[in-house]
Amino acid sequence: MSLPATLRDDQKGSALLEFAIVLPLLVVFIVGIYDFSGAFNQKQKIEHAAQAGAIVAAAQPMSDIEPTATNPASLQPVVEVIFRSLDEDDLLPLGGQGTCQLPATAAQGGGSTTSWTYTVAGCPDTVTVVIDRGWVPVTADTTKSVGTRVQVTYKYHWRFNSAIQLLFPGASYAATTDITEAATVHNQT
Repeated sequence: MSLPATLRDDQKGSALLEFAIVLPLLVVFIVGIYDFSGAFNQKQKIEHAAQAGAIVAAAQPMSDIEPTATNPASLQPVVEVIFRSLDEDDLLPLGGQGTCQLPATAAQGGGSTTSWTYTVAGCPDTVTVVIDRGWVPVTADTTKSVGTRVQVTYKYHWRFNSAIQLLFPGASYAATTDITEAATVHNQT
């Protein structure tokens, strides 16, 4: 069976068919670009918060850092700076829009007596801050210096899943990723 000559030569129909095939892929690419740029932007904001916290931590006194200290007072300004930095960068829903609260206590952990973990609860996702006041860089030479390492972890929610479902209804994948950034600074005191 052969198609009439007018249908075989119709360029408008073939262009429409090509567009219908390419459009879902184009949407996936555009949403993917937008989503990856959002993840990178959040990564930069988390890195900024970790750097701000490390700078403040390195300037804090070490007098209350001891193996039995469960929540050294010198670490509270560090956690507050990180918390405020994340809030100012619009990563935490504050100002009546959420219930994120500055953590008052820490859990000592990681097998180190100079490391504390703070958890910011009440946000859509948990923010974890690990402060290690006894960080020692591994170098080839024999000189050792003690610094502070601050690590901040927060989840990123991908929007890409909705675009994938346009192409493959019912498809799903883990729509969140932990973004972890760390900053280190030599102790000043």
